[in-house]
Amino acid sequence: MYPILFRLGSLNIYAYGFFVAIGFILGFLLAARRGHQEGIPFERMVDLLFCTVLSAIIGSRLLYVLINLDYFRSHPFQIFRIWEGGLVFYGGLLLAVAVSMGYLKFYRLPVWKFADHFSPSIALGLFFGRIGCLFAGCCYGRETSLPWAITFTELNSLAPLHIRLHPTQIYEAIASLALFLFLSWKMKKKAFEGETFWLFLLLYSGIRFFIEFWRGDSRDFLFSGVLSTSQGVGIFLAIVALSMLFYLKRKQRRL
Repeated sequence: MYPILFRLGSLNIYAYGFFVAIGFILGFLLAARRGHQEGIPFERMVDLLFCTVLSAIIGSRLLYVLINLDYFRSHPFQIFRIWEGGLVFYGGLLLAVAVSMGYLKFYRLPVWKFADHFSPSIALGLFFGRIGCLFAGCCYGRETSLPWAITFTELNSLAPLHIRLHPTQIYEAIASLALFLFLSWKMKKKAFEGETFWLFLLLYSGIRFFIEFWRGDSRDFLFSGVLSTSQGVGIFLAIVALSMLFYLKRKQRRL
């Protein structure tokens, strides 16, 4: 596709960084609007956004570097070029959740209420992030002869050129948009605080697990190559999500 979206003189505006930034901005505005409706202070939302975004970027990049450690040992300065692509969602999610919960606990704010508010925003951010991946050519799929296959021809693309590939970026973008719409609907009908967040984690883990089978980019694998690292993390998070949904539901019934 087009890794460099456009140029301003000698400055390159990378598509990946541009779409990720759009996702963060729209996601925050959506969460802030919902928070305002429930009386959550705007300054707390801004502080939490800063902590979440910074930790998400660091965690996403760190896991990507660890998965591709052999490459980055030979190209250490490439570690910092995140605007060109190369973030693993699960790494950012785990670190962002840990930092955000620490922030909320410190200020004695309702953890699950905040988590629910941000869940649709995360799904929306994923949608824009995968559009960025499509432009950059990262997270590409396996070779295929299916009629909806895509072919990358741009020399700066991170995907193999002139080969028909599964459009895994589009698969996940569509699934993330559907997840965003579902979670937005669920927010109005949730049975207990935390339900939307843990449903997001459960459903996304399932989506990512199946899409991984069509991925063709370089990734670490577990259990002698049976599952990718993301699939292993996804299984673990799905089990945690199911456990938390049952726990919070039972806790709600006791009240």
